[in-house]
Amino acid sequence: MTDSTWQIEVDRATAAEWSQMLDLFKDANIYQTSAYGGVRWGEKSLSRLVLKRDGDVMGMAQLRIVRPTPLRFGMAYLRWGPLWERRGKLLDPEILARLAHAIEDEYIKVRRLFLSILPNAVIGSRRGEAFQCAFSKFTQERREGDKTYRTFVLDLAPSLEELRSRLDKKWRNQLTRSEKNNLTVVSGQNCEEYRAFCAIYSQMRNRKRFETTVDADEFGRIQEALTESQRMHTLICLDKGVPVAGLVVSAIGDSAIYLLGATSDAGLNSKGAYLLQWTAICWLKERGIRSYDLGGIDPEENPGVYHFKKGLSGADVCQISQFAASDSAVSSGMVKAGLVIRRTFRASFRPLSVARFNLARSGGQTSAKS
Repeated sequence: MTDSTWQIEVDRATAAEWSQMLDLFKDANIYQTSAYGGVRWGEKSLSRLVLKRDGDVMGMAQLRIVRPTPLRFGMAYLRWGPLWERRGKLLDPEILARLAHAIEDEYIKVRRLFLSILPNAVIGSRRGEAFQCAFSKFTQERREGDKTYRTFVLDLAPSLEELRSRLDKKWRNQLTRSEKNNLTVVSGQNCEEYRAFCAIYSQMRNRKRFETTVDADEFGRIQEALTESQRMHTLICLDKGVPVAGLVVSAIGDSAIYLLGATSDAGLNSKGAYLLQWTAICWLKERGIRSYDLGGIDPEENPGVYHFKKGLSGADVCQISQFAASDSAVSSGMVKAGLVIRRTFRASFRPLSVARFNLARSGGQTSAKS
């Protein structure tokens, strides 16, 4: 960049400095926190790029770097970034365009990596259009249907009375029932509440025997590493003092994400999940959060969760496809080979996963033979 008013800093920010800068952005999210990157991928695997204008932070991106050998090839992965919507400042597409240019220069041209970017934006939104314009030189990867992130996003701008009136009638009736069950909700952002949630989550996994890529223990380590302003919020529903349901939500920037939910064996009839979601919505409104991402949905594979989330009457949206680019044939070949191996591995285990799911639904048992 030849304009002296703009500066690019790469790998200068410490984890603590990164956390402080993250709080400047409306579009900040848990996947761009130093804690998530450090626990999930390791601090040594991270690269952090900061865009400044006259010394003021205007944009930032935390990437995971994968180099299988000391040679100059590998992959850079940017999840739910870059961040470019500053609090208290007008939206400026030039910031995103300059970020795109800086990211391309550093990770494609200088480091010779295969670059993959998964933005935090949905199809048809202004953010989605801005990303597609800024990264127009990149290839937008076509994703298989089951790999596309589809979710319900609830607009929290209306009043609580209006939000409640918009609930599906059956969902609202279940909420009313839960409110009459003498349940109580405790919440907090400490590790103690999260450990209570993990106990409920463990019971649910043992009962349902479902396949998942979510590691609740890993999120626990992330919770310990997060700064206070960025910690996840855990809500626990109690029936006569006994934990029967739990919910974990991340609220950073002006949006929130429903990360984890669970119901214990004793809580199946309490309807605590309805009370927890409504309590979470009330808490998010109090914090000034503008939208609530209810987490991934899959009507075919998980119809129960789909219908539960649909009852909150959020907008049914899909994330825009990943952007990818590379100037290195070696890096591109490595990534493509890795994807083929991964798909083959997942396909080989798919029949077993389906069998386990079907048997679990019918109350049966199964075991794998090596």
